[in-house]
Amino acid sequence: MIQRRDTRPPIRVSFEFFPPKTPAMEETLWTAIQRLAPLRPDFVSVTYGAGGSTRERTHHTVERILRETDLSPAAHLTCVDASRAEVDDVVRQYRATGVKHFVALRGDGQGGAGSAYVPHAEGYRNGAELAAGIKAIDAGIEVSVSAYPEKHPESPDFATDIDLLKRKVDNGATRAITQFFFDNDLYERYVERARRAGIYVPIVPGIVPIHDFSKIARFSASTGTSIPLWLAERFEGLENDAQTRSHVAAAVCAEQVLDLVDRGVSDFHFYTMNRADLVYSICHILGLRENAPVAQEAAA
Repeated sequence: MIQRRDTRPPIRVSFEFFPPKTPAMEETLWTAIQRLAPLRPDFVSVTYGAGGSTRERTHHTVERILRETDLSPAAHLTCVDASRAEVDDVVRQYRATGVKHFVALRGDGQGGAGSAYVPHAEGYRNGAELAAGIKAIDAGIEVSVSAYPEKHPESPDFATDIDLLKRKVDNGATRAITQFFFDNDLYERYVERARRAGIYVPIVPGIVPIHDFSKIARFSASTGTSIPLWLAERFEGLENDAQTRSHVAAAVCAEQVLDLVDRGVSDFHFYTMNRADLVYSICHILGLRENAPVAQEAAA
């Protein structure tokens, strides 16, 4: 039997969660964390709502991850509706609890994705300034930033978009995580643009498993993410068929990530929506297997 030797680098994954609003949502979140933790993600990130609306819940979730698991949490941080002094104070609070990684984002306006962004008069104006501010507090902090394969909706062109990413990296960011996308050619072209601009940090594809196509379609419209016709056709007629919809979602996501692996991608960031089922399935297809459990039982 001929044995093929795979010389590709090992697959690494990270997972994104959002802070829960209710006890029931917290239980769902921790069920997902306990399910995914044994896959040994590189890190897990916790989002930060528009206008800092989830600041306390984000902090609580990050602290609980530190306290009850062996996972490495990354706290999202935005510039929205806060002075530089206030943001810097949040960074110092996180450092005191043991957080060593931030996802630095400009953030959406208070109305959420698609709403107008108005900088605070005394605040950081964008992700590049925020990255520099975080590194000024502690040069040892790891900073990840955002990237947009179809450019940010507010960017007039790709040149402007790439220039901002370059400034983020020049200010200390060591990883870019992309907005989710469904056309791998768009991601590949974006990475090529970044490399030509002298950006050599990892540009990690953000992957979203489609639990609810209609919701993803609406959110995509507000973020400037295109929905290919073939993708819409895959989910057509499945509105009331959750089981088949789940199978199709797993197949679609598997196709995307395996194609990216074939293109040389080894790192993936999954937007979990606080659900483990599809993400776990895709990670299994990528070859990730459970080791010794990482997450402890949730405290009573």
